[in-house]
Amino acid sequence: MDHAGVLALFDRDMREGARPDAPGARIERADRVVRQVGAESGWSGVLWSDLDETTADGAIAAQLRYFAGLGREFEWKLYGHDLPVDLGKRLRAAGFTPEPEETLMIAEFGGMHLDIEVPEGVRLLPVTDAAGVDMVADVHAQAFGRDSSRMRTQLLAQLTGDPDTVVAVVALAGDRPISAARMEMLPGTRFAGLWGGGTVEGWRGRGIYRALVAHRARVAAEHGYRYLQVDATSQSRPILERLGFVPLTTTTPYVSPGAAAGE
Repeated sequence: MDHAGVLALFDRDMREGARPDAPGARIERADRVVRQVGAESGWSGVLWSDLDETTADGAIAAQLRYFAGLGREFEWKLYGHDLPVDLGKRLRAAGFTPEPEETLMIAEFGGMHLDIEVPEGVRLLPVTDAAGVDMVADVHAQAFGRDSSRMRTQLLAQLTGDPDTVVAVVALAGDRPISAARMEMLPGTRFAGLWGGGTVEGWRGRGIYRALVAHRARVAAEHGYRYLQVDATSQSRPILERLGFVPLTTTTPYVSPGAAAGE
């Protein structure tokens, strides 16, 4: 993989050329940044910027004023190659709080290992309705130990209003939801995004996470996507590397002053 070339393509497709990630959201370009204003209860934040030492502080202040005027909390999604090099320090000085750093990992379908089956006694159920969304949200809350109400609302809105852009799946042991994951497929891009893969305690380490990645990868390939993208934690990074993902840069959400930590 041409790491620099794929990272530049990711920036163009998914950040500078971003599309709304849910019904009711909108993308705006102003003050040398690209931002999303989410629908009610949806995600809002800065996705891309083209800044330097002379423009960064003014752009940060402008985004704080803009979202405050909307009464919205938001995130500034900072990538390791963003400029200026001290942008994270400037965000902290403006009152933003960084969440844990993750690794942007990309896989090209030709280099992935997808011959993975779900463990015996586990079955995968595609999510298509509110009952399935409830199961995904419940697994998310158990696996990550945080509120899943915003994710529940957004996933249901996507499945209802724009179902071709999202795939959700839950793993069941009998009738008990034990793992769940989502994938976003935005038309006109070459990247499908993996989100929210989590397994409840007691079922980890059995290959369910890998099976969910492989399942979503096969779906994305069938829809003509070339790459898979994931913001990987330190726990998931080794698993993803064995499946064919490569690390390209880091990503850190900076949460605006007064905001609660998001997903």
